[in-house]
Amino acid sequence: MFLLIVSLESFGSDTTKLYNPHANVTKDIEAALSKAKNEKKHVLLQIGGNWCIWCYRLNSFIQTDTLLKKLTKENYIVYHFNYSPENKNLSYLKKLGYPQRFGFPVLVVLNADGKQLHTQDSGLLEKGNGYDYEKVKSFLKNWAPGALDDLFYKE
Repeated sequence: MFLLIVSLESFGSDTTKLYNPHANVTKDIEAALSKAKNEKKHVLLQIGGNWCIWCYRLNSFIQTDTLLKKLTKENYIVYHFNYSPENKNLSYLKKLGYPQRFGFPVLVVLNADGKQLHTQDSGLLEKGNGYDYEKVKSFLKNWAPGALDDLFYKE
């Protein structure tokens, strides 16, 4: 049996599979939250499966653009949260408010304490057969830790 471990630091790196159907999402997300706290970042869950072409398109879109990749790396610990016939992770999805209702991939932003900040229907970030650069960039900027800093909004 082959077990794939997905990097917490990026959307997939050199692996051919983005999602691990055998992962313990509770344990993995706890590790991502700990890392996010140490690095003063948020956790970005990309929920989908290895069967999802749009999951791979989003991964590629972010990883092949210098600015989008930089925004992601500087602000988020990314975790590919598996949803597949082998393991739907329904109990954790319930805890997240059933984000799968938006289709796949769906993005969930958690702060370093595990508080759910936002659920993003990735269909709203699409353009044609891919993703809209400005919409993805705006999403990454608007949910970054600095965007939610009280000091940014003082008069």
